[in-house]
Amino acid sequence: MRLRPVILTALAALLASLPLRAQYRDDQFKRDAFTQTYADTTEKVKTDTSALFSFGEYFGGLAHKRTASLKTLTIGSAVFIGGNQIYHKQYWKLPIVYGGIGAGIYGGVRFNQLYQQTGDTKYQTYSALSYAGAGLVWWGSLMDGVVCYQGTRSPDPAKSTFYSILLPGLGQVYNGEAWKVPIYLGLMAGSIHFWIDNNVQYQRWKWIHNMATSDDPSVVKPPQSAESAKYYRDVYRRYRDYSILFTALAYVIQVIDANVFAYMQDFEMDENISVQLSPTLVPTYASSTPGVGLSLGLRF
Repeated sequence: MRLRPVILTALAALLASLPLRAQYRDDQFKRDAFTQTYADTTEKVKTDTSALFSFGEYFGGLAHKRTASLKTLTIGSAVFIGGNQIYHKQYWKLPIVYGGIGAGIYGGVRFNQLYQQTGDTKYQTYSALSYAGAGLVWWGSLMDGVVCYQGTRSPDPAKSTFYSILLPGLGQVYNGEAWKVPIYLGLMAGSIHFWIDNNVQYQRWKWIHNMATSDDPSVVKPPQSAESAKYYRDVYRRYRDYSILFTALAYVIQVIDANVFAYMQDFEMDENISVQLSPTLVPTYASSTPGVGLSLGLRF
């Protein structure tokens, strides 16, 4: 009979300790849930932001002391011309790049001076062609840098992106999706066509409106009224602006398409999809006793 009080006392102590242990586990779960960082992207965002362009990376790459990314090289070479060629140790291309750009700028300035002196429009045309030639050489230096860059994967998303930026549709060809080129080029060509056509009509109705509202008695009034001319002028100006927006939108979409589908080249999905159900204990805040639930796992 003396053992009975001892047994009852031990059972009471054991039962009293169970809620404390459960409460301890619950408190520990709460503490871990609020202190553990599950999706801390602060460092990643800081790294991505600082990596938009790095002078140290760019000039370190030109000095051949470190590897530079294609993004850094292309952005840097757009300002510091010839950086791509220096990075790839193709120094023989530098006289071509500098000489072509210098000759184009000199020709543009010189022909413009001749146009100002003589008024001959052919010099104005020569000046525009010279500047265009300088821009073409600059563009060629950037394209050459993208072509010569050796990426870590094929297709390289960075190369695909800059291909599309420099020459719309080339990124799709690089990704092996040449069938998309007529779609994007067709959208851009159609938008540019309406851009030019609507701008011609806008300039026409703008001139008519100016003539209709002119106070000069020597100006012959057009048959259209000023209100009608103003209406059509505003309509075609709005259509022209829409055409510009559609052109830019088609250009941006083909750049995004080239980048995304270059990344997705390595994306594979297993045809065997499996679902796994398993029982699990879920800590609850309202009670010290954990709840019972099911864990669903999906593998593909």
